Amino acid sequence: MRRQDPAVGGENGPFPDKLFYRIGEASRLTGIPAYVLRYWETEFEILHPQKSRSGQRLYRRKDLETILQIKKLLYREGFTIAGAKSRVRSQGEKQDSSKEGNRKKEILRSLGVIREGLQEITLLLSHRR
Repeated sequence: MRRQDPAVGGENGPFPDKLFYRIGEASRLTGIPAYVLRYWETEFEILHPQKSRSGQRLYRRKDLETILQIKKLLYREGFTIAGAKSRVRSQGEKQDSSKEGNRKKEILRSLGVIREGLQEITLLLSHRR
């Protein structure tokens, strides 16, 4: 039986559907040696896996996606560590500002609904008198 390349993935994307992956699994799934993953943790602020009580690194799916992003920047696109750091940071800021904009839109929508409700209540109370 032929093993499927983890980068190809299935219905859950390129990774098995789990909450956490140990460093060995993360290494195998991303194709990055464990010692490089530990080094990248020191270089990239965004990459900080949780640790178990025994000190074992526990990567989330988001961490694995970040690792693949860093791998692409360094190995395919030829970025330096400093350049990759800058790119990862700027992409994270874009995502944060996008989330912030969406949150503001939701708040404004909610305030509009509340305002309409208060206007209806005011109208009902004014007719009762």
